[in-house]
Amino acid sequence: MKKILVPTDFSFPAKNAAFYAMHLATTMQASVKLCNAIMVPVDVPMAAQISWPLVEFSTLEHEAIESLKKLAKGMDAIFENEVEAEAFHPPIEYSTGVGSAPDVIAEFSDHNDISMVVMGMHGASGTTQFLLGSSARAMVQDAKIPVLLVPKEARFKGIHKIAFATDLSKKDIELIHELAGFARLFNAQILLVHVNDEGPEDKKENQKKIEAFLNEITNKVNYHKIYYEYVWNIDIDNGLEWLVEHGEVSMLAMVHRKHNIFHKIFKGSHTQRLKNRIKLPLLVLPELLKTRI
Repeated sequence: MKKILVPTDFSFPAKNAAFYAMHLATTMQASVKLCNAIMVPVDVPMAAQISWPLVEFSTLEHEAIESLKKLAKGMDAIFENEVEAEAFHPPIEYSTGVGSAPDVIAEFSDHNDISMVVMGMHGASGTTQFLLGSSARAMVQDAKIPVLLVPKEARFKGIHKIAFATDLSKKDIELIHELAGFARLFNAQILLVHVNDEGPEDKKENQKKIEAFLNEITNKVNYHKIYYEYVWNIDIDNGLEWLVEHGEVSMLAMVHRKHNIFHKIFKGSHTQRLKNRIKLPLLVLPELLKTRI
């Protein structure tokens, strides 16, 4: 059975992501694993000069387990209220880990046969806080499995259309094939989106590249609900915002690859601007995907 890992610091954004993951797991027929990271002094400055009683760790661990148990019960309750009785009921398990949130997530991902990580954005502390900083970028860069980042405003209303941002790289084709398997579970469309700032003088050459790319998609990806959209915009933020506003998209998907569209969005001020303007879940696919979605 597939398993979705949901890191949580028990903030509202993290809980919202957990409920979103529960809905995904229902359709994917996957289990859900909640995890919480407990920081110890060795992970913080001045650690060598601090003596941390074992009883304090024991207390923190107990509190975390109780909070995880409470969250799991709340997820079960929402499932019973919002999902049809005959639907698959995802089993929920939970555990704590010691260390920074990125390290704990990586550890659980590597040793628990995880198919996807679902995380909240816009938090005040812990897991959700580091998502907009260097730790988040480092975690996503090292990820070997898909990571779904869920804004605190996002609510699961089904997945009807997934917009996949592509630079027409041939390396995207295999990942689109994997994404098609995920989309098929929800009977969702895949909209291949090419945001480009090239002028009219480059249009003819660009058209050849587009046609070659789409021909390969047709030959190698066995899914009939794949469409293409060319978005001309000199600013990538505005291009994606236009897509979200006019494309009736349920989820954005991107490949994490250096020097591609994802890299541009997640460096500098792009993340800060997008997080306030685009309120859709963002599925980040590693270039070298180690597991099927």
